[in-house]
Amino acid sequence: MGTDRVNLQEAIMAKFKLKTKKAAAKRFKMTATGKLVRNKANKSHILTKKSTKRKRGLRKDIVTDQTNVKTMKKILPYL
Repeated sequence: MGTDRVNLQEAIMAKFKLKTKKAAAKRFKMTATGKLVRNKANKSHILTKKSTKRKRGLRKDIVTDQTNVKTMKKILPYL
């Protein structure tokens, strides 16, 4: 009887779609190999004291580290 209840719950949950967190969807992209890519911070203001080399480095995207990937995949189920 326990397995029937589990199967019923799975059938009910299959009807519902997971919501994507739109704030996260705007900030992260998925590569073709399945890695999450994000933009670097600290490039929007107070740029006069930052060197040209540093600002150039801030333009590049960076792969999200593995500690956050599991959480991000829950937040972004269809990305």
